[in-house]
Amino acid sequence: MDAAATCASSLHYCSPVGFNEIGKKSNGFLRLSQRSKGERSLQVLNVRGFRSSRTLTQRRPVAFELSCSYKNCQAPALESEKTRDSVDELFILKTKSQDVAPYMTGRCIYLVGMMGSGKTTVGKIISEVLGYSFFDSDKLVEQAAGGTSVAQIFKQYSESFFRDNESEVLRELSLMRRLVVATGGGAVIRPINWKYMKQGITVWLDVPLEALARRIAAVGTDSRPLLHNESGDPYTKALLRLSTLSEERGEAYANADARVSLEHIAAKMGHRDVTNLSPIAIAIEVLVQIENFLKSQEDMTIARNS
Repeated sequence: MDAAATCASSLHYCSPVGFNEIGKKSNGFLRLSQRSKGERSLQVLNVRGFRSSRTLTQRRPVAFELSCSYKNCQAPALESEKTRDSVDELFILKTKSQDVAPYMTGRCIYLVGMMGSGKTTVGKIISEVLGYSFFDSDKLVEQAAGGTSVAQIFKQYSESFFRDNESEVLRELSLMRRLVVATGGGAVIRPINWKYMKQGITVWLDVPLEALARRIAAVGTDSRPLLHNESGDPYTKALLRLSTLSEERGEAYANADARVSLEHIAAKMGHRDVTNLSPIAIAIEVLVQIENFLKSQEDMTIARNS
């Protein structure tokens, strides 16, 4: 499918009127509405049901602006990084997307993993090449809160308040099709969220904790509410907290339909460090693992019916 034909649906947001007055036990919610000719929109309402006229249309992915090149299998313009390896990766990405597409049948893809694992960056690439729409569940919660950041929601309301809204976002998204969704790092801790995400295909981006800590330390920890109470330099603070979270969530992440290990990708490509991997190389492995999962499902179905 032509990626330019993506995003037929639009997302209609309604800022929760009086969000600051909503108690911690109150909860904003989403509503999925059916529009003409099957067009669907996602409407964020407040607890009183008020709506605003503010509309946010689906944006084109900004992290992956190569659609004009890979459609025609031409060499992409990658500024100063125009190398043969990147051209090869784009060709493999496009080819693999064509292999996977017949098995997808419109199912959504949910990317899960620790904070900083690259779910948004990789998700945008995958949505672009499959002709899907992309959503970030954290951003949806933030916009339902009138633009309040996740960190501020945690501070002003509570983590529980955020998790309630996160679950509602995932419930509404599970009713839609042809989406790639980047979930928050803690989305896996609630069993109900797995019920919603299992309506599609779940993929775990498994990144070494040291690499995650370096990424987070490089950009700062201010936007990471679960890191605020840790002491020490940014890297040590991030690594200690990530280690704790990994122990708490490791089994939950393993519930995903497919696992993408960055260490495995690096080993295959002869890299010593996962930081040398490009987002496109990771996206390729995501598609490979999705294809393996879907083919195994098909084989099991055939075996049961034979």
